[in-house]
Amino acid sequence: MPLFDVYPVHPITITRGQGSWVWDDMGNRYLDMYGGHAVISIGHTHPTYVDRLTKQVQQIGFYSNSIRIPQQQVLADKLAAITGMSDYALFLCNSGAEANENAMKLASFHTGRKKMVCFTGAFHGRTSLAVEATDNPSIAAPINATGNMIRLPFNDIRSLEECFHAEGEAIAGVIVEGILGVGGIRVASDLFLQAIRRLCDQYGSVLIADSVQCGYARTGSFFAHDHSGVRADIYSMAKGMGNGFPVAGIWIAPHIQAKHYLLGTTFGGNHLACAAALAVLDIIESEGLLANAQRMGAYLQAQLKDIPGVQDVRGQGLMIGFDIPERIADVKKSLLYTQRVFTGEAKPNTIRLLPALNLQQEEADHFLHALKSSLNA
Repeated sequence: MPLFDVYPVHPITITRGQGSWVWDDMGNRYLDMYGGHAVISIGHTHPTYVDRLTKQVQQIGFYSNSIRIPQQQVLADKLAAITGMSDYALFLCNSGAEANENAMKLASFHTGRKKMVCFTGAFHGRTSLAVEATDNPSIAAPINATGNMIRLPFNDIRSLEECFHAEGEAIAGVIVEGILGVGGIRVASDLFLQAIRRLCDQYGSVLIADSVQCGYARTGSFFAHDHSGVRADIYSMAKGMGNGFPVAGIWIAPHIQAKHYLLGTTFGGNHLACAAALAVLDIIESEGLLANAQRMGAYLQAQLKDIPGVQDVRGQGLMIGFDIPERIADVKKSLLYTQRVFTGEAKPNTIRLLPALNLQQEEADHFLHALKSSLNA
């Protein structure tokens, strides 16, 4: 049986990982500056992480949410302690798309409205509502076109105000990434996020902070939206939450009320998922990875700005993007196949960096040397 061919894949088979390094089946070593789309938050095969998952699966790996799972409350309490959001409630699920799907559904339940504001350059997932909110018509099927999404220019306050003045009473919520990931590492301005918060308050709409890629300490704050001083009504989280184990969630403000069967999930919040998420939080806290993301992100950005050929360096913490002139747009390919460094990309000519939050300076320097070599070649 063939695999359904929906991904272009590199002819590389990774068989082992440790920290920020991975090895292929030929024994070649690669520096991982991408973390599988920002998933690897604490490095590959971190010993604490491996130990916690091993011990949990030796006891029990899964049972459904029809019984009490104490690890869920431990995880909620740990998140409250780190974020200061003890008045928020936690709903656990499996992926970023599922988190965003539930966030938008919950906003509609809460307000009784249908319309959702989203933005150009956004990527929120591939499920029904999430893919309609995503700014990529090629991955949305005809059945996904409900007509309930209002797409506005990213970072454009005037368009946002005009939209709310015209349709505010019909808008259930606004979903916005603190930093566009797939959209090219474009940072939402403080004034833009503050305007969204003000208008949502004015019209009784729900602010959804999509923190799937830009959250979980990646920017040096727990949520990218924190940099603006804005507090959202719902935060969605996934990717780095489980360091590769599928776990996601939404944080829900206290004025949004729960009731039985409002949301549901089979696998969400299972024993192994909670063990993975707790291990990640413990390592972020014990190893000071919020501060390390700030420090290493600032170092990388400063060094990148001094490299000839590197353009428009941007981002926060260890979520960094920069552009390469189109005439040398094959630099990413050179980085992977010649220098053996994994990076990400965004069309047309952006390189994205999303390394583990415990990236060390010698590893950052290795990348910078590799980039210079590729540019010179």
